[in-house]
Amino acid sequence: MTDIEIGRSKRARRAYAFDDIAVVPSRRTRDPQDVSVSWTIDAFTFEIPVLAAPMDSVVSPDTAIAIGRHGGLGVLDLEGVWTRYEDPTAVLAEIATLPAESATQRMQQIYAEPIKPELIKARLAEIRAAGVPVAGALSPQRTQEHYQAVVDAGVDLFVIRGTTVSAEHVSKTVEPLNLKKFIYELDVPVIVGGAATYTAALHLMRTGAAGVLVGFGGGAASTTRSALGIHAPMATAVADVAGARRDYLDESGGRYVHVIADGGLGTSGDIVKAISVGADAVMLGSTLARAEEAPGAGFHWGAEAHHGELPRGNRVEVGTLAPLEQLLFGPSTAADGRTNLIGALRRSMATTGYSDLKEFQRVEVVVAPYAQG
Repeated sequence: MTDIEIGRSKRARRAYAFDDIAVVPSRRTRDPQDVSVSWTIDAFTFEIPVLAAPMDSVVSPDTAIAIGRHGGLGVLDLEGVWTRYEDPTAVLAEIATLPAESATQRMQQIYAEPIKPELIKARLAEIRAAGVPVAGALSPQRTQEHYQAVVDAGVDLFVIRGTTVSAEHVSKTVEPLNLKKFIYELDVPVIVGGAATYTAALHLMRTGAAGVLVGFGGGAASTTRSALGIHAPMATAVADVAGARRDYLDESGGRYVHVIADGGLGTSGDIVKAISVGADAVMLGSTLARAEEAPGAGFHWGAEAHHGELPRGNRVEVGTLAPLEQLLFGPSTAADGRTNLIGALRRSMATTGYSDLKEFQRVEVVVAPYAQG
């Protein structure tokens, strides 16, 4: 791959976002109803390749249950308002009405409320009682502190999610999380991320992770690029991590680690492209925050938006489009790719002649930066 010269002392690799690529039909087409969009991670098979992002604007216990019943996986943020407040209804309503100029400061105050281990157990128990898979997420910084409450409550999958997660965190002041030891002792499948490079992903795979989240700084509510100068064009990032998965499969003697695209997925076309370059599934934030059932009530924000020292995100208005079921399965009443996400994925796979997600990862892709439609 040819590097581009930034200046006499620095060269850089060209990277591509989802808007820069397109999939190409083959000689065969299929009936969309003959296409399978299910995927399996560890002992769990899901009917749709969708994880709802652990963000308070997207996942509550109720929406986690609803997403589970629709065949996906809702991941509850175990550092969010649901584990800080006995009844966060008023808090969520306040966040949705805050003036833009004071939203960040007030959210910092709201999220200064301590996390309560008993609420972690109660929320996860509520999801389990509904009979759907249970998943919760902690940041790397909070995992050591609260994972025992998660283990006691019982989860089917555990997510460690941050702006970036490494297998080797160096600190002179605190003992870092030993990711490999932690995953080995936890005894449930662990999904970790984000990562955006081949090397970082390969190291995470070697810790024993069942899945790797790809991406950081690309979400609708994130300002990581402007605050920290960090950004990963997602098409290249997913393809690089898929390359790490392929090489780790050989290195480990057949252990397959799932690649989950997490960021830059605003439309059904983005989901299609993520899978075409190697993702097994996608983690959706703003896309699902537009559901009528979403706790953000038309607004969307992540943990970065209320960081106590350096906020790297905003509370953004995404609006309310449709019920969750219609967002996922249609019918769509607009041609903008924001509703009937799964129907669009099926249609694209059928149009290009592929019958399941693993096959579709082999679809031909072209660089088409002019193709915005």
